[in-house]
Amino acid sequence: PLIQHGLEATRGGRGPRALEMAAGLAAAGIANAYEGALKFVGNPELISRTHFARFLVESGACVDTYEVFRKYLTEGKPGYVPHRWASLKDAVAWITQTGGIAVIAHPGRYKFTANEEYALFSEFKAHGGRAVEVITGSHTVAEYTEYADVAREFGLAASRGSDFHCPVESRTDLGTLPNLPKDLTPVWELLADRIQ
Repeated sequence: PLIQHGLEATRGGRGPRALEMAAGLAAAGIANAYEGALKFVGNPELISRTHFARFLVESGACVDTYEVFRKYLTEGKPGYVPHRWASLKDAVAWITQTGGIAVIAHPGRYKFTANEEYALFSEFKAHGGRAVEVITGSHTVAEYTEYADVAREFGLAASRGSDFHCPVESRTDLGTLPNLPKDLTPVWELLADRIQ
């Protein structure tokens, strides 16, 4: 299927990116970051900034993963290397062709202008996107309202998720986020015929 080929291409960029990240960290005085990050990876094809962050905390270079990202792994910092993602059109096509529901996750994190965000949701909907994450651990209370309004405006279903990874790395604990607004269709209802 197309999604398999697309994911392979996306994953294929992670290894070279990780080596570039390690070189940037080495230039900043942090040696062996690639090897250190590999200790935290179940599948080396999926190596990411999170694995480097865990290594930097373990090695004592930073107190926590928040400090790692602030000092080393965000744009303009020594270990930051952008990742080449699939186009929106391709990603939505891969998901829908396999029977999935395409959802824009944590849109508040993308830092788009109002016009850019409107263009994103317009394009997403035009390509067959069907839902937006309204409630998430990385959104503010004001953003819950903003993205509920986006769901209404574009006729999208809504999702919610904590973005929970583990207790010391996550912005919120499991089960602590509010419910979706009652007038929005939860994305899982679009899958009701497949969920037993």
